[in-house]
Amino acid sequence: MSKKRLFLIDGNSFCYRAYYAIRSLSNSKGQPTNAIYGFVTMLNKIVKDNQPDMLAVAFDLKGPTFRHKKFEEYKIHRKPMPDELVSQMPYIKEVVKAYNIPIYEVEGYEADDVLATLAKKAEGEDIETYIVTGDKDALQLVNSHIKVYNPNKDNLVYDIAKVKETFGVAPERMIDLMALMGDATDNIPGVSGIGEKTAIELIGQFGSLESLLENVEHIKSEARRRMLKENERVAILSKELAVLDTNVPIKLDSSDLLLKVPDENRLFELFKELEFKSLLKDVAPREDFKSSYILIDDEKGFKRLIGELKGTKEFAFDSETTNEDPMVAVLVGMSFSWEEGKAYYVPVNKYLDKDKILEGLRPIFEDDDIKKIGQNIKYEYVILANCGIRLKAIAFDTMIASYLLNPSKLNHNLEDISLDHLNHKMSMSIEELIGKGKHAITMDAVSVEKVCRYCCEDSDVTLRLKKILERELSKKDLDKLFYEVEVPLIEVLAVMEMNGVVIDKDYLLGLSKEMDKKLNRLTKHIYDLAGEEFNINSPKQLSVILFEKLKLPVIRRTKTGFSTDEEVLRRLALAHPLPKSLIEYRELSKLKSTYVDALPNLINPGTKKVHTSFNQTVTQTGRLSSSEPNLQNIPIKTEEGKRIRKAFVPSGRDNLLLSADYSQIELRILAHLSGDAQLITAFKSGLDVHAFTASLVFGTKEADVTDEMRNMAKTVNFGIIYGMSPYGLSQSLSIEVDKAKDFIDSYFERYPGVKLYIEDLIEEARSDGYVTTILGRRRYIPEINSPDIRLKAFAERTAINTPIQGSAADIIKIAMIKIHEELKEKKLDSRMIMQVHDELVFDVSKTEANQMERIVKDGMENVIELKVPIKAHIETGKNWLELEEVK
Repeated sequence: MSKKRLFLIDGNSFCYRAYYAIRSLSNSKGQPTNAIYGFVTMLNKIVKDNQPDMLAVAFDLKGPTFRHKKFEEYKIHRKPMPDELVSQMPYIKEVVKAYNIPIYEVEGYEADDVLATLAKKAEGEDIETYIVTGDKDALQLVNSHIKVYNPNKDNLVYDIAKVKETFGVAPERMIDLMALMGDATDNIPGVSGIGEKTAIELIGQFGSLESLLENVEHIKSEARRRMLKENERVAILSKELAVLDTNVPIKLDSSDLLLKVPDENRLFELFKELEFKSLLKDVAPREDFKSSYILIDDEKGFKRLIGELKGTKEFAFDSETTNEDPMVAVLVGMSFSWEEGKAYYVPVNKYLDKDKILEGLRPIFEDDDIKKIGQNIKYEYVILANCGIRLKAIAFDTMIASYLLNPSKLNHNLEDISLDHLNHKMSMSIEELIGKGKHAITMDAVSVEKVCRYCCEDSDVTLRLKKILERELSKKDLDKLFYEVEVPLIEVLAVMEMNGVVIDKDYLLGLSKEMDKKLNRLTKHIYDLAGEEFNINSPKQLSVILFEKLKLPVIRRTKTGFSTDEEVLRRLALAHPLPKSLIEYRELSKLKSTYVDALPNLINPGTKKVHTSFNQTVTQTGRLSSSEPNLQNIPIKTEEGKRIRKAFVPSGRDNLLLSADYSQIELRILAHLSGDAQLITAFKSGLDVHAFTASLVFGTKEADVTDEMRNMAKTVNFGIIYGMSPYGLSQSLSIEVDKAKDFIDSYFERYPGVKLYIEDLIEEARSDGYVTTILGRRRYIPEINSPDIRLKAFAERTAINTPIQGSAADIIKIAMIKIHEELKEKKLDSRMIMQVHDELVFDVSKTEANQMERIVKDGMENVIELKVPIKAHIETGKNWLELEEVK
């Protein structure tokens, strides 16, 4: 019969490791959670990997221990526990209790002593013990029954042989090693001048500290003899401090230590409060409400369903398809729910013909009086449109509602929202249904009964969530933004995605070959500068070239070596030509792989266009993002980046591209929000605001402002929006920090309204915990009250920027809705095809060009009333690069 295995966890060691391993994690209330999350993750891994029979955790208590009485300076140099970790300790202990794991804490003793005592008592009961810690002092306990499990070193297990192999001495002699080499963390002094290597050599030669001190005259090195004689008392004290006490007054009841079933209800409450979404899934109840899900498997049932749908005021629905991309997906089935706990699933081409199903559902989907509810309903819009049905009366999207309520949340999928608001765990995940990765199957290969259950639950949960989320939106004054901006935008984005954009594939193929040649030339040039060939894409090999061969200064270290990121290379470029060529190589290589070579592969074989996906629920400011491809990241500052835009062309010879870009929209919003008289005057007068700012700051006439002065003012104008510090400005302008500070101070003297607005905004963020846009969009910033200076500074910059950037995002969304409605009303052939930050791009029929210029300009400029005019620049051309301004 095998021995029982007990794992004893050094709680404090675990906490510190978790705290420093995961930085900057907190819940929406501002409670730091990084150490808690790391602790739970490591605890789960210990249990999963080792399947222990018994488990316990020991923590230090505040206050002195017996070691402090022996040596007043014991641990005197150890920094106090960081405030952000202190606030997490009660939660960590609550989590351990919820796992039903016993906690041991004894006044006057450290956790190490408690663990040592428990291990020795367990040895007496023939239990095999693993002490889970990264501290060396536990190694003195290792014997045939006790091992040390080090989570800091890939879960390395120290048995007797491993201790000898690593330190050259038996486990019981580890205290002699520590007596000589000391322990800086615990302020165990050790013998000055003796490190680990020398300590191992001396104990290996003499066997113990006592023997070494008795035979000190036999040491050949005079320096070592002197050090040992001078520090004899210190060495003896160090050994006493290093010895773990195995007689702590505690009892060991092996039945208490047995691994028990966790209290999942308590864990669910804790993980929900801490917002640990990935952990919630493992402890949430699987079925917590009754449901009746019905499979429609004959014509009679389908007709009955149609009749009931026609009589509803609103219903939630969901579709199952073969692909995440709606432009290539094939419809597998649909579910409908208008009553909580009840849903119907209609499989396509299983019992009823697809055309028959669609014709039956068409009048319902196209009925303006029946409201439709969905989760990511934009996807359903495109699926139905590709089936010849135009979805009308979109009333609610749970994904967007969840996003508006908590834009900092990473995921707004149905599974997460259900846990958040219903405390309900979905009965089956998509991975459980179809698998994942290369082993995944498509939905049409899954049994109809399973798909029925899965799809019906989606509609049922979506309906239930709608009732909760609409109340929450109203409570937080987000309902107007939701119903008047975000919901109408769904159709706009869906239509834009379907419109797609034409890509000149031949042009990109030629550009790729050209870039290949340039990369080859750059590679040769880099080798010449380095004096040898190496793997340019290997940070390790590059480090050797830069810092060992060329002896360039090390700017920053990483866990794996020296940093060679772009910022480092830019600083090194001032000292040597190689880093500049490396930057150029990286930029060109990234452009080629990310866009030039990737875009042709994204062309839809059916439409011959690229159909990007516009995302409403990703950024925290309210800006749209896009994927496959990411249009927002196409660089426009470099000549090579600009050339990619040339590949975006109109859909035919009789068309052209029209680009409409807001002029300084964020600065105009700053003028509106701050109410600064000078800034408002500048925009109302139609002045060049950067030249105007330069004239104020430099105390000169606007006509005398140089290009350099204007550029500096431009950097400050935009830097203020992003909360730029004097250091940040100094880096941008390559000037001294003091000069940058003077520049910012001078700016605020000339624009006092802006300074006051920023100060008030930060104060409001501190008291409310969030900031808002002009239309009331919220962004929660819990870090604004963080004791961590770095986090707090970032939070303040976020508080300054979000109302401005978020308001700009809201404004362009309203403009998109307005223009979209006018295009529909006038039945024009021209189409909106892209949105990139403050720019809209249209594929325009030449015969409609003049009309489109008026529609777009009016739609963008007369969208909201601000204290300053809103201006949009209109350009047209044969591609996205070569555009000419429309006067």
